[in-house]
Amino acid sequence: MTLAKDLSHLLSDEAKARKPSPLKTTIKYFSDPNMIFLGGGLPLSDYFPWFKISGESPNPPFINGIGAPRGNQDILNFEVPRDHCDITADEEFSTISLDKALQYGHSQGHPQINSFFREHNKIIHKMTGYEDSDVLTTIGNTWNLESTLRCLCNKGDYILVEEFAFSSTLAAAEAQGVKTCPIPMDADGIIPEKLDEILANWDEKVLGKYKFLILVATGSNPKGLSLPESRRQKIYELACKYDFIIIEDEPYYFLQVGKYIADKEKRVPFDQVESLQSHDAFVNSLVKSFISRDTEGRVLRFDSLSKVMGPNTRIGWISGQKNLLYHLLRYHEVSIQSPSGFSQAIVAKTLNSWGQGGFLDWLMGIRKEYTIKRDFCIDSLHKHIPKRLFESGAVIVNPPIAGMFFTIDINAELHPLFESKFNSDAKQLETYIFDTVIKEGVLLVPGAWFEAKDYTIIDKGGKEEYKKTIFFRGTYAAVGLEKLDLGIQRFAKVLDKEFA
Repeated sequence: MTLAKDLSHLLSDEAKARKPSPLKTTIKYFSDPNMIFLGGGLPLSDYFPWFKISGESPNPPFINGIGAPRGNQDILNFEVPRDHCDITADEEFSTISLDKALQYGHSQGHPQINSFFREHNKIIHKMTGYEDSDVLTTIGNTWNLESTLRCLCNKGDYILVEEFAFSSTLAAAEAQGVKTCPIPMDADGIIPEKLDEILANWDEKVLGKYKFLILVATGSNPKGLSLPESRRQKIYELACKYDFIIIEDEPYYFLQVGKYIADKEKRVPFDQVESLQSHDAFVNSLVKSFISRDTEGRVLRFDSLSKVMGPNTRIGWISGQKNLLYHLLRYHEVSIQSPSGFSQAIVAKTLNSWGQGGFLDWLMGIRKEYTIKRDFCIDSLHKHIPKRLFESGAVIVNPPIAGMFFTIDINAELHPLFESKFNSDAKQLETYIFDTVIKEGVLLVPGAWFEAKDYTIIDKGGKEEYKKTIFFRGTYAAVGLEKLDLGIQRFAKVLDKEFA
């Protein structure tokens, strides 16, 4: 039996000190019909003011598209009863009755939803590198990071982050007194050689310890970049070499849309796209994840339903070695307790009714929809942004191959008033463009909001240098195609005027 490597030396002092809640250890007796349970403050389920929940969802295989109106969908009707005794034997593993869903307990997530995620992991990631892996159902990836920071980092520790990282990641680390070391990126994401160079020269006496690398490897936020498989392997090898954990934050993993083809005549019709012809073809087309290549148990993977079913389902899950999940679970017991019972009941019933194949059908439909929107977005950028700005290098657009974000990179030094009006300060120009496009009635987010602070320079007594390239992040997910085109047209109008 191959077991995960013991990484308990990377735990925080808080995680090492936390013991199981004594009351939580008794919850296992609550389901014993021979036990008269007087030990916990569990309200009688007769007093829950709901008799049942009923709902409708589209039914696989969604032949008219996942976004088709109700009248064009095959409908799945489902019901969640209040009492466990009203569930038939064949529904036992698909339905969480309300007397269970709304009661205390199951901080790891209810068995009906955890079992679905475990099987999903086997299909997508295989996870054969070690045997003691599991899943922990959570309230989404933002919380996943918050709890992981608490369990792995002490105040003053470092985490390794992408040069441009999700702003909530940076804010969460800063609030806990955890320092960030940004890793340089190019058009393919984090550069492994730069990561190797930084860690080879790490001075622990001056900087202290680094605990983990967190990255959005597929369709990164904000840059929309995706790591090639060769880089993923090199980064994993560096994690083993330098002894850190990889936090694989992957909310956009199933939004893999492939390479952008500028010539519309050469685009393959969706009914002929190889990866959409079968479940196996779809799964095989997905980039190999970090956790699928993990042999030591040093990857914690964050998954979420936010981008594929709905953000406020507040359902996500962490996959990884059991020992690390144990400490995260102990923290859950004294913080969030568990994800919403209503959400777990509805999501578990939907997913188990669809089955693993039906969920894959849904994810294949998601890929199709986002491919359409990505292609339209990049087409629109090239339609509205003057060609001269691309040719001069003033503007660069790197079409994403995954995710929901695109970026417009701008060479600030090529602005005609860069020196005289903006004092050769790219940040001043970025702020000015942001304010100007707001007046035009469109919102894209300045790249400065995602720039990771390099505490290693500060700790060594140095000063960070300002970059001369700025960028703006937009999304093609939030609006319909007509509004997307209009928004890009308004942004392009500002660029045309500013770089006249």
